[in-house]
Amino acid sequence: MSDNSQYRSHNLHPAFALRYDWTGWPTEGTSLPPSTSAVARETAALWENDGLHLLEAHAISAKVQILCSVTPQISPVHFCQRVKGRLQHALRKAGTPVEFSRKVSFRSLGENTDEVVWNYIRKQVGKECFADPRFTTIMEQFTMICHDVGLNVPTETHSGRYWNNLHIVLVVADRFRITNPVKLAAIRDAVFVLADGAGCRIAALSVMPDHIHLALRGNIAKSPDEIALGFQNGLARAAGCRVWQDGYYVGTFSEYDLDVIRR
Repeated sequence: MSDNSQYRSHNLHPAFALRYDWTGWPTEGTSLPPSTSAVARETAALWENDGLHLLEAHAISAKVQILCSVTPQISPVHFCQRVKGRLQHALRKAGTPVEFSRKVSFRSLGENTDEVVWNYIRKQVGKECFADPRFTTIMEQFTMICHDVGLNVPTETHSGRYWNNLHIVLVVADRFRITNPVKLAAIRDAVFVLADGAGCRIAALSVMPDHIHLALRGNIAKSPDEIALGFQNGLARAAGCRVWQDGYYVGTFSEYDLDVIRR
């Protein structure tokens, strides 16, 4: 395998489960029309070209909440801008114009909560059942839970609050197993360097012989694709070869699961 090869978005085959939730408020002293949810649903087909698939739309006079599944190329900031712009335009066309406040709330959501994701990553070594217990002990140093990274604490900006939590999985090509502790340590340590450079915070990490799990707070200006590719390329350099499969998994999660929206 060539260590000069690059992973690029156009030739990868990612798996993803990304749900973004946006909450918007009308400007002070105004309210949303009763038709807001219906207008959002009626114009949802137009959002598909933006990579946004509407799942739920709920509105009262004081706020509106939009839940979409998205493609990996959509960043939280772009999502909020596009949903707000699309909905504002649709309401204007419907004859019920609304000016939205600059204040927004964004939350990544999934079927699993942060506790479930943390526990899943933490138990990776234990569930592997390595033949040699000495290797199990070695592998434990490559699983890290960073309790100082509170994924339930939002990223604050001048325009609102963002809870952007991602679970990323990279798999070694052909399921080749990396067993050299020096190589595994280089990958583990590179994760934190790459995260800092990308404006992300690692909450949980497990480097296994044939795959790696990351749970992190993502940079809201970067798409899941940009973040996953950054790790894929950077960790390939740390490993010294084009080590990963041509794809990745990325999913969203939160302290709440999707049932919060469904209810």
